[in-house]
Amino acid sequence: MLRTVLLLALAHTASPSPASVAIRRAEALKKLLEVFGMEDPPAPPTHFKQPPQYMVDLFNTVANADGVTKNPDILEGNTVRSFLEKTHSEEMRFLFVLSSVAKNEKILTAELHLFRLWPRVTEGPKRHHFCQVNVYQVLEKDKPDTPGGKKLLAARLVSLQTSGWEVFAITPAVRDWTEDESSNQGLLVTVQSLGGGPLDPPPLQFASGRGHHESKKPMLVLFTDDGRRGASLPTAGFPGGSHTPGTTPSLGRSRSTRSLGRLQPCQRHPLSVDFEEIGWSGWIISPRGYNAFHCKGSCPFPLGENMRPTNHATVQSIINALKLSEGVSSPCCVPDKLFSINLLYFDDDENVVLKQYDDMVAGSCGCH
Repeated sequence: MLRTVLLLALAHTASPSPASVAIRRAEALKKLLEVFGMEDPPAPPTHFKQPPQYMVDLFNTVANADGVTKNPDILEGNTVRSFLEKTHSEEMRFLFVLSSVAKNEKILTAELHLFRLWPRVTEGPKRHHFCQVNVYQVLEKDKPDTPGGKKLLAARLVSLQTSGWEVFAITPAVRDWTEDESSNQGLLVTVQSLGGGPLDPPPLQFASGRGHHESKKPMLVLFTDDGRRGASLPTAGFPGGSHTPGTTPSLGRSRSTRSLGRLQPCQRHPLSVDFEEIGWSGWIISPRGYNAFHCKGSCPFPLGENMRPTNHATVQSIINALKLSEGVSSPCCVPDKLFSINLLYFDDDENVVLKQYDDMVAGSCGCH
């Protein structure tokens, strides 16, 4: 009887209950969310939604297919937020809701992206080749046409011979809006002749939220920095160099079959992070997962250059080997180069965000 009780007790301790496994998984995922700067995972879009092509192209410029940063200097700050215009106004008045911008984010650059439609065909001998487009910050919602009702942010000559995207810098307005949410009365865009007079009807029109495909909707793009920075490990040799995160360089000669019983030398090993497996695929657009890699192996005396040891690790190895001091262990196999990754995802308001996270991929390993 006692033997049966002991066996049941051992079985209970060896196999945790489903409830405890679920609790541990929830705690682990919450900790992972903290790494990504979130308290809760964003809710997936209620229906299939295509991300703006600009954000997809920017992600592909900044990162490789696994999300690993190609060059740390490409992106200004570490966050890019896109906001689609949602008022669907037929006039050239645009309002963007910026409630998802965190208080700790520093606004670096703000851009208004407008899709220029093909110009209307005008009758008669007078045909304009250029017109002036003005972008104003609206100061008084009901009086945008009064001298004190608006502030000029950008002005540019625009050709009437083509169609496509036009980008206007509007950083001062967005900084005002993020400091005082009630000051956000939107933007006003006007079209004038080269002489400064209004054109009626205007030969130039921009796609609005109404009657045009979602891919051409007015969009606000913010480049911000949330102040999150990682460890100051070397970042030289980013992906594209001789040792990229897509490969697994060995930091030491492979052991012969006669030494299989001994611990392998310090080197990098794959460590897959699958966003679908952990239940995040509904809100993460790219990548579907990435290889974080991890470092494992021994740092035996004497440490060769292939172990990439620090001077401190070399001294520690000598002290350990000669038993010159009690309680001194051999150096540890750890990452000595870290790369950042990028996530393209939907936030709680279904806006698309590109965010860069430091120190997410072990680029190489060494004995420290």
